[in-house]
Amino acid sequence: MVPLARWVAAAAAIDSLMHRRRKYTRLVALAGLLLGCARAGVLPDDRFDVLFHRYSGGGMTIEGPSILVRKKIGDHVSLTGNYYVDNITGHVDTVSGASTDALSGASTYHEERKQESLSIDVLQGKTTYSAGYIAGNEPDYRARTAFASVSEDMFGDLTTISFGVTRGWDRVGERGTTRNDPLDRRNWQLGLAQVLTRNTLLGLNFETSESEGFLSNPYRLVRYLDCSSPNSRGYCTQAEQYPHTRTGNAGSGQLKYYLPWHAALDGNYRYYTDTWGIVAHTAQLGYTQPVFHSWTLDTHVRYYRQNHADFYSDLFPYADAQNFLARDRELATFKSLTLGVGAAWEFHPQRFSWLQKGSLNLRWDRMRIHYDDYREAWLSGYVPGTEPLYTLNANILQFFISGWF
Repeated sequence: MVPLARWVAAAAAIDSLMHRRRKYTRLVALAGLLLGCARAGVLPDDRFDVLFHRYSGGGMTIEGPSILVRKKIGDHVSLTGNYYVDNITGHVDTVSGASTDALSGASTYHEERKQESLSIDVLQGKTTYSAGYIAGNEPDYRARTAFASVSEDMFGDLTTISFGVTRGWDRVGERGTTRNDPLDRRNWQLGLAQVLTRNTLLGLNFETSESEGFLSNPYRLVRYLDCSSPNSRGYCTQAEQYPHTRTGNAGSGQLKYYLPWHAALDGNYRYYTDTWGIVAHTAQLGYTQPVFHSWTLDTHVRYYRQNHADFYSDLFPYADAQNFLARDRELATFKSLTLGVGAAWEFHPQRFSWLQKGSLNLRWDRMRIHYDDYREAWLSGYVPGTEPLYTLNANILQFFISGWF
């Protein structure tokens, strides 16, 4: 039995990354919808994917398997099922609650998150209807998400328009208590895919999201300077306090160009803003090159930057300095750069008549995040507010095998 105090500190440390993971879960669902929209009028192939993923960075290791199966039923219906697991191991500084490397005095923690999903695609003429449900469970967090979309090809199949909606019902818990606070999420998406020339594709997307409920972390603390009983590092702490609502809007554009030597170049840009004062920009370039008939190599670079939320501070002047308080590094000002490479090998097995083809795929990303106003508060020997600014370096590895049947 792990002591509650250690779990509290550990939960505060992993919440930032897991919050990103929860958002990523919904983005995966939306990306799947948009991908389906881009291929309206065509059902997904019968296919299975077996994936192993590993994230290592910032004192954490997150790894686990995922299994996805798609299967058509007749000519108009396709079903998809997915099972996904995150096993989390890391180290946490029990004073600041921040994730660290294996430093002296840091505690080790373990966490597990499981997610299951089921979706359906129905094809009627040039219109595709999609719907699905995602269930995710953690020891102190439960996520339930439903999504649906409709897309249609028009103008000689050169244009695809799509509309989607996502609805989430989450429950936020806290170890050692009976907390079970609701968190409701809604998201709407509008997409356009256009064939510009025989070699050029354009995609435009807009989405708006709303969240209402318990949006903060029951474990995380903010720190402040003016107090009568500071800790050994010269500051005091109190619970963070977030607004109960958040609305965000995002627009993006993607362009893909097929080069004469059977390669492809793609780029996209995304702009995001919300009612918490965050403005974010994302730009990505990618290149894909088939080689040796059965191999495909790809590489990409992604740049992201954002400003901090209106109520964020690394160090507040005193307790209850404002109505809302946050020290989540995801709400800080930061810039990130990700470089990635991948390779895929396609093969045609002879021994299994039911398997049309298969592929082995390996993806590696190197991510570096530099924070402009989030400091390493877990370090001793510094005057509060003068600690080094935090930089996170992470490696993300994915290996999966796919089969078409």
